Amino acid sequence: MRWYVSIGVVLVAGRTRRRRCGEFCRAEPHEPAGPPADPASRQLADKEANPTVDVELVLAVDVSYSMDMDELALQREGYAQAIVSKEFLQALKSGPNGRISITYFEWAASTDQKIIIPWRVIDGPETADAVANEIMKTPIRRASRTSISGAINFAMPLFDENPHRGLRRVIDISGDGPNNNGAPVVIARDAAVEKGVVINGLPIMVKEPSYSTMDIDNLDFYYEDCVIGGPGSFVVTIKDRDKFKEAIRTKLLLEVAGRTPERPVGAGRRPGGARQLHDRREDLAGQVGKVMISGTCRVGKGALAPCPPF
Repeated sequence: MRWYVSIGVVLVAGRTRRRRCGEFCRAEPHEPAGPPADPASRQLADKEANPTVDVELVLAVDVSYSMDMDELALQREGYAQAIVSKEFLQALKSGPNGRISITYFEWAASTDQKIIIPWRVIDGPETADAVANEIMKTPIRRASRTSISGAINFAMPLFDENPHRGLRRVIDISGDGPNNNGAPVVIARDAAVEKGVVINGLPIMVKEPSYSTMDIDNLDFYYEDCVIGGPGSFVVTIKDRDKFKEAIRTKLLLEVAGRTPERPVGAGRRPGGARQLHDRREDLAGQVGKVMISGTCRVGKGALAPCPPF
């Protein structure tokens, strides 16, 4: 099921993924498990059995060089302002626990991730203010390459480090380009979804693609097909700098409230397959040609030619 919400030029789309199960999923008879033997195991079992927050939310934010300083500043301000907004705090209190656990890290290449906010509980205005202030006081940085797969793989162990178990686990990926470094993005995405984690996306499309570096058109379609996953997952696309902060706030409201957008997307899809995205590259004769690409989850800025379908 796919969804969108209209916020000026903001598009939201979502999907539900279904786990496949073969013959090896059949349960074998076994003896009832006893209580965990050691204190650490008992503590982990108690955390899993008794969720204390409504959602464990990982904010994974792109700081690659393709993002200019204005975009990086808008991104920071958007998250900080959204967390302290009246709408966010109202959504927070609407949950069964009335609080969430959140962590914020910045990413670029597959080996370049930096935690800005370790796990924090937000349960009201004071804790929201503290997190927002911590986001804003950290110096803005930029780095090379764009590894969405690296961001997902970095995010997954963070859930094990969180002392608070949530009813839901969500990774929120923002970025302005496709995966061009590290492992294939679909492998990381599918591994996370298999463990019950939902991945939502915030593709940033406020500038024209740079064809000299093999950016792609329709980054929102790429995020929809290749990045997001899990029940109720969705994409919020930013195509206007003036809508940057509004889009971030809307996305966080949906994630905190555990809601999905209201209307399904039906048009523009190719049944049974990924969308074909457009990429451009300059050939040796100096002419620019437009290439239709299938197998688009393997497209990136470093690609030199179209990849065959999976």
